[in-house]
Amino acid sequence: METRAADCSFLGDLGFWVEHTPVHEAAQRGETRQLQQLIESGACVNQVMVDSITPLHAASLQGQAQCVQLLLAAGAQVDARNIDGSTPLCDACASGSIECVKLLLSHGAKVNPPLYTASPLHEACMSGSSECVRLLIDVGANLEAHDCHFGTPLHVACAREHLDCVKMLLNAGANVNAAKLHETALHHAAKVKNVDLIEMLIQFGGNIYARDNRGRKPSDYTWSSSAPAKCLEHYEKTPLSLSQLCRVSLRRVAGIRGLEKIARLNIPPRLIDYLSYN
Repeated sequence: METRAADCSFLGDLGFWVEHTPVHEAAQRGETRQLQQLIESGACVNQVMVDSITPLHAASLQGQAQCVQLLLAAGAQVDARNIDGSTPLCDACASGSIECVKLLLSHGAKVNPPLYTASPLHEACMSGSSECVRLLIDVGANLEAHDCHFGTPLHVACAREHLDCVKMLLNAGANVNAAKLHETALHHAAKVKNVDLIEMLIQFGGNIYARDNRGRKPSDYTWSSSAPAKCLEHYEKTPLSLSQLCRVSLRRVAGIRGLEKIARLNIPPRLIDYLSYN
């Protein structure tokens, strides 16, 4: 049976699996005029190349917002999966392009696609794009999405030392003690030796006594007499004050609603300031 690339007849709507197409090239490089001409001449916008990458994946990963707009308008599949299962929204978050993220979401991209890999929120935390993290949280991203390699988005943000992203996740209600192989975000903070990060996690109720699958506490990943070691040692020897314990308890009560959503309710500003981490 004869197949033609123009009508995308092989592999359903996704077309041939090839190594390279002019559409992918134009989308990746941001060549909008060339891409428009290709679309008008009948080129398939859903054709896949190696690793099941569509032109929309290619444009999103490079943050080419105009090309993303052209492809979506021409019928590009907004939630197409590559060989790893990632969607264009994952790639847009990885690039840190808030424009691409907004375009994809406005065309129905799933903020919580059923993935076996990193979610869009994981990717945004990995890239350190606080704008993307905030937008994803606002549209209902799953704060506890779990990846077998990375853990939760909070694990990722801590491992990469993106403090702004960590603060947003915690204020939105992320579980500070979520574990990946019994390893918490505080373990990550200790490994990267970031005192500010350690302090922030503890103020949100991070368990300094939590042990990972090796039986190690966060302090076991610090060097003796180093600033992170002294910080953790201080909290191990000095219990949180009553004021701090109240703040932690109230944050836990806030749960998945998060402080940023609570702030929109009719609650005294002083209480919001008290609960927030500054």
